[in-house]
Amino acid sequence: MTHRNALLAIHFGALMFGLSGVFGKLAESPPLLITFGRALFAVAALVLAAYFLRTGGNRPNWRQRSGLLLGGLLLGGHWLTFFMAVKVAGVGIATLGFASFPAFTVLFEGLLFRERTRPIEFAMVGLVCAGLLLVTPHFDLASQSTVGLLYGVLSGLMFALLSLLNRAVTRGVDPVQAALWQNGTILLCLLPFTWSSLPAVPALDWLWLVLLGVFCTGLAHSLFVASLKVLKARTTAVIFALEPVYGIAFAWWLFNEQPTLRMLMGGTLIILATVITSRLKAPAAPNAATPLAEIPEAPR
Repeated sequence: MTHRNALLAIHFGALMFGLSGVFGKLAESPPLLITFGRALFAVAALVLAAYFLRTGGNRPNWRQRSGLLLGGLLLGGHWLTFFMAVKVAGVGIATLGFASFPAFTVLFEGLLFRERTRPIEFAMVGLVCAGLLLVTPHFDLASQSTVGLLYGVLSGLMFALLSLLNRAVTRGVDPVQAALWQNGTILLCLLPFTWSSLPAVPALDWLWLVLLGVFCTGLAHSLFVASLKVLKARTTAVIFALEPVYGIAFAWWLFNEQPTLRMLMGGTLIILATVITSRLKAPAAPNAATPLAEIPEAPR
């Protein structure tokens, strides 16, 4: 893969992740069924990716598999709360709420890995908080925008925990194999709660679920892995900061979710903080050991 093709691939991957909220909005099914369907088709896509995409990583050992199972629970919770935010408050607010995850990552990374957090990193956390306050100026639990933003922030919190867990347990593991384990965990955990409702899923919803699982998860993840062979990990992290931009733009176009000036200002602060944080903290070297933590999903 050439450098130009790698850039195109990573931008397309970011676009796919940004469309997660859009497909979740289009689907009429409840968030639990959407989460299950996404995992179902993601597993199918990742099985094919594991067969055709050779990353040079290892299969997880038993200790790593335990961590990946826990990671699957966090990933499922991240998706579920994200789609709840989409249903309650729309794609824009849900995406911006989730985009707060780098702030949680900075805070928890210092606590869990005993790494010194620099003053500028605390400043970035403050920038994210200011952005969230602008997105929802009136904190009122009776307001759908406030409740949706809280679900989005909770989604970001769980993704940050997932990122740190992956950093601890996936070193040396084939990224596609790791993603397959985590998506498979979601699938098995939700199957008892959703199988009886599957016949009632509208036919068109299956299309959105296929797009969510195959394109927004399996394909996007595979493109990320492939591009890391050419691009620096910090470059891909900055590009993935465009995910909220793609999500908000498509929601504006498709659902007429026109963002307010305060929402645009808050989103700008959050995205700016994400970009700066990505530039400050260089992720691991771009190889097969790169943790899944560097994938800003959404849920995508």
